[in-house]
Amino acid sequence: MGRVTERRKVIRIRDGAVSSRADTLVAEEPLEIRLNGKPLAITMRTPGDDFALAAGFLVSEGVLAEQAELQNIVYCAGATADGSNTYNVVDVRTAPGVALPDITLERNVYTTSSCGLCGKASLDAVRTTARWPIADTPPLRIEPGLLAGLPDRLRAAQRVFDQTGGLHAAALFDEHGELLDIREDVGRHNAVDKLVGRALRDGRLPLSRTILLVSGRASFELAQKAVMAGIPVLAAVSAPSSLAVDLAAETGLTLVGFLRGPNMNVYAGEDRITLQTATAQG
Repeated sequence: MGRVTERRKVIRIRDGAVSSRADTLVAEEPLEIRLNGKPLAITMRTPGDDFALAAGFLVSEGVLAEQAELQNIVYCAGATADGSNTYNVVDVRTAPGVALPDITLERNVYTTSSCGLCGKASLDAVRTTARWPIADTPPLRIEPGLLAGLPDRLRAAQRVFDQTGGLHAAALFDEHGELLDIREDVGRHNAVDKLVGRALRDGRLPLSRTILLVSGRASFELAQKAVMAGIPVLAAVSAPSSLAVDLAAETGLTLVGFLRGPNMNVYAGEDRITLQTATAQG
């Protein structure tokens, strides 16, 4: 698509010296997701991997969980009044028999961390709609040293970030620390959806022996997406929210925050982390 970055004029001030130059910025455009022809959601995203983004979003909605449930995804032709295609509207067609969500406020309550309505109902909704309960997955043990090396590997793989400095990233690693996939986007939740959507389309869900690493904080929304994809370990380089910790404890998700070198905080699911020293009290 060639729309991941754009060039804009910028005035640079460095040590009192003023100059003018073109700067590379990350592109941000709206994407409307339609479900069987009906508008479902709009998200601001970096163009690219739009079909994966839409599929991953529907995994977190509890609509899709298997490759066979997805019939196809297309860009909507004639998305503007003059009939041209903006490549900003996609329509997801589900296979016959797939149950469709009731597009109401209740959906937004448990899918949008910024809605201001999240609470006990959010936790209940995710727990009851998850297809693959994380607490029931085969045992997985992760060494802290393995986790410690993942942020540098994620950063080294952020190609567009190197050009713009303005993108979040999400990466999937296997239990041995091998990088499986990485996606970048102006929205960290979109980057995760792109990872999960690609896994769905490749028939790889549930991601029951993987680690999800995000470049920023761990919100309720990201914890929800991990749970819905069957991912047992979510790690973030920054802080989790209180509701993300509650959701992790409720569902059995291992949640790691402030992952910076050998230092990290384990907020839930510590049974998957190999702890060789006694845990300090208090």
